[in-house]
Amino acid sequence: MESGTSSFTRCGRVFFFVLAVFLVMASIAAAQQPASGASQSSAPAGAPAVQPAVQPLSQAAGTTSGEPAKNPDSGKDSPDQSALVKLGPGDLIEVNVYNVPELTSKVRVSNSGEIYLPLIDYIHVEGLTQEEAQTLLEKRYTDGGFVRNPHVTIFVDEASSQGVTVLGEVAKAGIYPDVADRKLYEVISEAGGFTNSASRKIAVIRRNQADPIRIDLPRNLADDLTGNIDIMPGDTITVPRAPIIYVVGDVGRPSGLLVDNGSLTVLQALALAGGANRTAKMGGARIIRKTPTGMTETNVQLKKMLEAKAPDITLQGDDILFVPVSAGKLAAARTIEVALTMATAVSIYAVHP
Repeated sequence: MESGTSSFTRCGRVFFFVLAVFLVMASIAAAQQPASGASQSSAPAGAPAVQPAVQPLSQAAGTTSGEPAKNPDSGKDSPDQSALVKLGPGDLIEVNVYNVPELTSKVRVSNSGEIYLPLIDYIHVEGLTQEEAQTLLEKRYTDGGFVRNPHVTIFVDEASSQGVTVLGEVAKAGIYPDVADRKLYEVISEAGGFTNSASRKIAVIRRNQADPIRIDLPRNLADDLTGNIDIMPGDTITVPRAPIIYVVGDVGRPSGLLVDNGSLTVLQALALAGGANRTAKMGGARIIRKTPTGMTETNVQLKKMLEAKAPDITLQGDDILFVPVSAGKLAAARTIEVALTMATAVSIYAVHP
């Protein structure tokens, strides 16, 4: 009887042990279900919300757009700027062939765009990127049977052809090798800024572009940034002298009027020069202009202009407005000579129309 009771007791213990193991396995299986399944079923009231696993921003962006995620740190998303820079005359480059130190050379690209290297003679590299030039040299070494499976690397020591040239009315005109890929205003600042006689109508000459880029800059560059264009390697920035209009003779203040932007008429120029003196011969004024065929004279009826009986005349750069003295006995043949002599001694004033 006791034996039967102990057997029943052992069977009950085994049953409860198996039941406990089953419950544990069931709970583990429920915990391992995907979070998506849990998100689809509504959670009971008061239960803590189950947050899905945090996804990297780059991966999430790729999933949203339907495109594979891109690593922002890799250079594949945007083109390598160095790959766009091409070799040109004047560049000093160093050529290395892996495991062949005898072929290491430092050469300068000639004006014809060529370099000379041992074994493979002259090679035209102008207009090639560093990668393209490396591929070309590897092919020359291979085709000539000089090096088996060569690996060529090129380093640019001096990128003279990639410098930006600034010419004209700036404080420090010259070639600036380290200002490529900058803005126009930065390059002008690097060149010391404009001189007092600089025009604000500048031009940027770009390689492989027939027409220059013409820009009208404001007197104060900070007032308008639309002309602050990107400057590329090899660009040439030309800053011409502003047009000067000379007013000489019997006027209040004989002067040269520097017109950096805009234009002047005869009456405007006369007013800026202090007006005509009382002894001036108003009917004998002349505009002296330089043309391809020589100097020309144009009579100006100042008195009629002041009385609004004759139209005002627009002056051009380097024009000379000459107002003679009424009592003077200047011969007509000497008018140009006298006016030019007076123009060389005047003071220059900037005018901002």
